Parts: sequence; structure tokens; C-alpha cells
Amino acid sequence: MTTPDPTRLADTAVPVHPLVAARWSPRALDPTATLDDTTLTALLEAARWASSWGGSQPARFIVGRRGDETFDGLVSTLSRGNRSWAPRASALVLGVTRVRDGEKVLTHSAFDLGQAVAQLTLQAVSEGLVTHPMAGFDAEAARARFGVPEDFAPLVLVAVGSLADPSTVEPELAAKEQKPRARRALAEVAFAGTWGAPVLG
Repeated sequence: MTTPDPTRLADTAVPVHPLVAARWSPRALDPTATLDDTTLTALLEAARWASSWGGSQPARFIVGRRGDETFDGLVSTLSRGNRSWAPRASALVLGVTRVRDGEKVLTHSAFDLGQAVAQLTLQAVSEGLVTHPMAGFDAEAARARFGVPEDFAPLVLVAVGSLADPSTVEPELAAKEQKPRARRALAEVAFAGTWGAPVLG
């Protein structure tokens, strides 16, 4: 595995898998890097084999590579802030999940899509790539642009690409790229017995 930036590894309480430690969401992407068919297939296969409630497999993906019509359509749905950097990605992947099956509401489908995107992300890290999931896009514009059925919901847009030097993006974005990585302490997120009681001392 090639780590895109060894200086950005997560500072974990105990060692975790290198793919997890190396995952982060940069905005500085190489606008010349491309994604070949084999690598793209591996990312989508990783997503396809994620677990889902009852084997329902609700996740779907609309995939564009820089320069094609699908990519341009996905760019057109981006919020202004994301439009300043995401078009540099090698690919954009719209994550869509099935929310209804007839009269039945699929209450866990967002979770299932999240698992699929997480596996796509870790596969990308294993390939020496980076990803950046985005909520900042117009879901209804994406629905209209790509003919997404009403029983499906576009939930996340993921930029996939190769890391570039932070100096290649706007100064305010470069500052975000170099900001120390941090997470809430484990005692704040993992409980036992009662809410707020840390599972580990």
C-alpha cells in the first residue's frame, strides 16, 4: 500500500489497520491524474460487496470520470464551495440508496450505503488514492439530471483522485489541508452500562 501522505496518519490510541489510519478527506487533488478501468472496477467491487440489511443491497452508484458527460453532470450539481476544488478529481461517484420497496420503507438503507462508501474509500486508500465524500450537492438536481427513480435517494457525492500539494489549491483550502487531524476522545463516543459512561477506563 502506498500512503498518499505519511504525515497525515491518524493518531490513534492503539494501532489500527494502516488503511484506516491513512484515510482522510483532502481537497488538493491532481487535475492530471486519471483512473483506469481496473482501479475503478476494484473500487466499485469493494462497494458492491459491502454488507446490507437482509441482503437487500440498496446501494447504487452513478460514476463519472473527468472529461466525460457524467462527470460534468455531477459537477453541475455541486455547491459553490465544492465546485472550487472537486472538478480536479479523477472521478466523481454519486451514492444513491433505495429508500422504498413498494409500500415498505427501507429504514436501514442509508446505513447500508454508508458501509458501501466506506469500503470504496478503503479500497481507494489501498490503491494509493484519496477520497472526499460531500453532502454539498443538489440531490434533486442530480435526480433530475440522471433520472433517479423516486424510490431511490441520492445521499452522497464522493470525489476520488490522487493527492496534490496543498499549494495547488486556494489558500483557505490549503489551510484546511494542513490543519491537524483530530477526533473526539474515545471516552466521548463509546459507552457501556449507561449513556456517557466510557466502555474503556
